[in-house]
Amino acid sequence: MKIDQEKCVGCGSCLPYCPANAIKMAEATACIELDECVECGVCRRVAVCPVDAIEQQPLEWPRAVRAIYSDPLNIHKETGLAGRGTEEIKTNDVTGRFKRGFVGIALEIGRPGIGARLRELEKLSMALARYGVEFEPKNPLTNLINPVTGELPPEIRDEKVLSAIIEFAVPESELLAVLEVVRKTGATLETVFSVDVACRAGLEVRWPMLATLREAKTYFRPNAKINVGLGRPLVE
Repeated sequence: MKIDQEKCVGCGSCLPYCPANAIKMAEATACIELDECVECGVCRRVAVCPVDAIEQQPLEWPRAVRAIYSDPLNIHKETGLAGRGTEEIKTNDVTGRFKRGFVGIALEIGRPGIGARLRELEKLSMALARYGVEFEPKNPLTNLINPVTGELPPEIRDEKVLSAIIEFAVPESELLAVLEVVRKTGATLETVFSVDVACRAGLEVRWPMLATLREAKTYFRPNAKINVGLGRPLVE
């Protein structure tokens, strides 16, 4: 995004709406720090500029990757869906992608307000590739990850996004080991990240992974995303 300096009247109305805090006042006008801007389009879409000075400049690769993973209205050509992850990570008890005995894991790197350089995400994808996970093919990020090494294309490593999500599934018996990989690698990241663990409710109507999460000695919130009510369960 950019601000037309000839139009800007310096009212500052756009500043509170930038989730990357990339809009600054420079003397009498506002300007956008392009290295911090994640190309989410919020500042323009919110339409608070009284003189319509905010513009979307043409985006070319690799900068275009910022909009792909930061603009919530972007439709991923690989999945045909908007958003940074897959539907099933939230609706597994409807869709049943992760069968009993397996857990789906989603790692969201970065959040609005801080964002993330993709090189930080790559630290986790490389560590997980060394462990041997198979990245979720329906996740819009997976097509950029080398499935063997976990590396990202070098030209996008310094690009900044609001957040991006790595998804994969592992047998329940491997959850503790995977969380240890995430814990060790996560300590080296220069941004925030969260971990989603998705599994089918047990036949006794209990979450089977609670004991493992307690053993991992990590803070967790059970029942964080229960979206069964969004549809009729398709799986037994």
